[in-house]
Amino acid sequence: MRAGPEPQALVGQKRGALRLLVPRQVLTVSAPAEVRRRVLRPVLSWMDRETRALADRHFRGLGGDVPGVGQAPGRVAFVSEPGAFSYADFVRGFLLPNLPCVFSSAFTQGWGSRRRWVTPAGRPDFDHLLRTYGDVVVPVANCGVQEYNSNPKEHMTLRDYITYWKEYIQAGYSSPRGCLYLKDWHLCRDFPVEDVFTLPVYFSSDWLNEFWDALDVDDYRFVYAGPAGSWSPFHADIFRSFSWSVNVCGRKKWLLFPPGQEEALRDRHGNLPYDVTSPALCDTHLHPRSQLAGPPLEITQEAGEMVFVPSGWHHQVHNLDDTISINHNWVNGFNLANMWRFLQQELCAVQEEVSEWRDSMPDWHHHCQVIMRSCSGINFEEFYHFLKVIAEKRLLVPREAAAEDGAGLGFEQAAFDVGRITEVLASLVAHPDFQRVDTSAFSPQPKELLQQLREAVDAAAAP
Repeated sequence: MRAGPEPQALVGQKRGALRLLVPRQVLTVSAPAEVRRRVLRPVLSWMDRETRALADRHFRGLGGDVPGVGQAPGRVAFVSEPGAFSYADFVRGFLLPNLPCVFSSAFTQGWGSRRRWVTPAGRPDFDHLLRTYGDVVVPVANCGVQEYNSNPKEHMTLRDYITYWKEYIQAGYSSPRGCLYLKDWHLCRDFPVEDVFTLPVYFSSDWLNEFWDALDVDDYRFVYAGPAGSWSPFHADIFRSFSWSVNVCGRKKWLLFPPGQEEALRDRHGNLPYDVTSPALCDTHLHPRSQLAGPPLEITQEAGEMVFVPSGWHHQVHNLDDTISINHNWVNGFNLANMWRFLQQELCAVQEEVSEWRDSMPDWHHHCQVIMRSCSGINFEEFYHFLKVIAEKRLLVPREAAAEDGAGLGFEQAAFDVGRITEVLASLVAHPDFQRVDTSAFSPQPKELLQQLREAVDAAAAP
């Protein structure tokens, strides 16, 4: 799952009064905007009244603090039967406590990708992929080269990558080019009419992709594909989002660390490790606190299985077989406060880096926001717009709205969403650095939107 956008690939695009940060598109083939909206519009999950009341009590009990993790479990829970596991079960068991789980392959049995991308022997169907997507340009990382705490990427056609992959297998999983891994391919953005997957109801309250779909510029839906031995270095997901990952074929090994445990893994310079399996982590001179870190939770994810990665859990992932996976990053009311705390931490880090120019640089605070946007993919201005887009949609949901057959945006879900946005927006509006942002062109003004939301919260609480 993507840890963040590539800073060098970011360009500004003017859209109304708001300047958005948009990843530069390498792939030129793109579906019309109206098709993307129709096919990719999330089918939003809904809450019943009891689940909403439980979630509201949970967040009231936090008193505005960011939800964390209590005692980490000794193992990751496995959910086996789709018919016996509801959205309310997922809220209670995993979203509220922010814990990982694995869903069985029964949850993805009908997916088009599992039927068409895989041979009867369970391996990637290279012939089908070449016929369907061979000329598409895809991003490919070199797992053998460390660039900061990530891997450098190049772009090539899928045809060229599959040629490399076949040669890599034939050479006994070796190549002078190193181990190359196709990562962060926006297939669903550019081929939305393809019957690739069905969005599970548990993950359908997805504000991040709802926001980007509304702007017609990007998404956080990805395909990963690579040979046995390809891997993703230690990281936490972008914006401290949730993520889910399904193996279309192949197996993965996951190493997961609960929020906060990564601090013990930092080296004496304060840097997080690139590879948590490296012997260097045992060197107490380089990593003086590493012995304080508990062992990671390990998952061996089989073909068809679906892993839920909670907010703020650092992880490292290794492909045990030739593997294709589909991955999404997503944010909603359950981890919105985590996203907001992360953005505040990112701004503080930027301000510390450029603190020596604070008194001499005109518009120092504005420049900090610009730097934050280029490094993190979003700043306080975009975050307000993100909240506004989701909030305005929720305010349109009438009290009598109900979801049929468990799908669709019902009143209880909308009311919960509005409550969470209200709490975080109030904190944003009160933040000294947001108060320095020029909001004169914003419509509505932040305080006006906050008042609308507070009135909606009061109305939702009325009998």
